[in-house]
Amino acid sequence: MSTRNVRVNELIRREISDFLHTRMQVQTTLITITGVDVSNDHRNARVYFSVIGDADAQADAEKLLKGHARMIRGELGRRVVLKYLPKLEFHFDPSLERGNRLIKILDDLESPEEDA
Repeated sequence: MSTRNVRVNELIRREISDFLHTRMQVQTTLITITGVDVSNDHRNARVYFSVIGDADAQADAEKLLKGHARMIRGELGRRVVLKYLPKLEFHFDPSLERGNRLIKILDDLESPEEDA
């Protein structure tokens, strides 16, 4: 991945995250934008998000983000200057969930040793 793509990915991630937490004031669930993957021609972007909560919170967040994708893209166009403003596709990122599950498994493995 080129240096330009890395910079564009980080810029878009930061701006979308800022917009969600300041302008949309998402309070029902904590949505974190974990990453952005912009195509080489900068016309499409996959935006990865994670949610603290259960499966219902995940579904609500996905519905919210996909429902407001055009508004988020419009605001992104006002905030950043790019030759092509990418079309945003939101995808759930399960990496935090996997990490939490792994930590729980490791804690469970340590528990029997402490009891002995």
